[in-house]
Amino acid sequence: MPDFASELDPKRWYRDGRGPRYKQLCRHISGLVSAGELVADDQLPSEREVAELAQISRVTVRKAIAELVTEGLIEQRQGAGSFVRGNGERFEQSLSSLVSFTENLQARGIASTSKVLLTGIFRPTPSESMVFGLSSHHQVARVHRLRHGDGVPMALEHSSLPEDILPRPDKIKLSLYELLRARGMAPVRAVQRVTAVNATGPVADHLDLAEGAAILQIERTAFLASGRPIEFTSGLYRSDIYDFVSELRLD
Repeated sequence: MPDFASELDPKRWYRDGRGPRYKQLCRHISGLVSAGELVADDQLPSEREVAELAQISRVTVRKAIAELVTEGLIEQRQGAGSFVRGNGERFEQSLSSLVSFTENLQARGIASTSKVLLTGIFRPTPSESMVFGLSSHHQVARVHRLRHGDGVPMALEHSSLPEDILPRPDKIKLSLYELLRARGMAPVRAVQRVTAVNATGPVADHLDLAEGAAILQIERTAFLASGRPIEFTSGLYRSDIYDFVSELRLD
């Protein structure tokens, strides 16, 4: 563990004309990791302590740490602080294949578990009515789940389906698609949109992240072979351990 009082002295990391302070501090801390001065699970000083030692504002410290989190060098643990990330496995899911969270992890030998946060039959929101083409007298099934891989909280998934497709959402034990296949209602294609967002307080708590941490939002609308839309899922995924990949081909 380095002597932070020495390493964070501005004389060690800041030079005029070499970019914003937060960038220079980010490069300096990254260099400590590369040199082995900081190793996996080493904890950085608090935001306040870094600001005092580096003689910069806490806003500048926050920007530097956020950059290191984005680069995958630092992870922020809710209620604990900032730590050097280990070289643990990152989880990948193809954007080109229609497989469930559970199936993707099982294929990699990873134990998948879910905590149901909400389930039931509800009147559709205007957005759900538009996606599914429902009128006001129809109802939708909703399932909100916190997904884990090998015990690590990885994603929050909020799924909606027409009631005739999923009349008993409480029957979902682990895989939604497994249940839909058993009913002969599994989708055959989907449209997905990927967006970078920041974790709000409740989301950060569920995913064991610091509030404001960068995460990925995936919105998916899935269709039957007939073209009928039967599933809309909005998922929030930890970008520090989860990658979405796609294969591109020349037509």
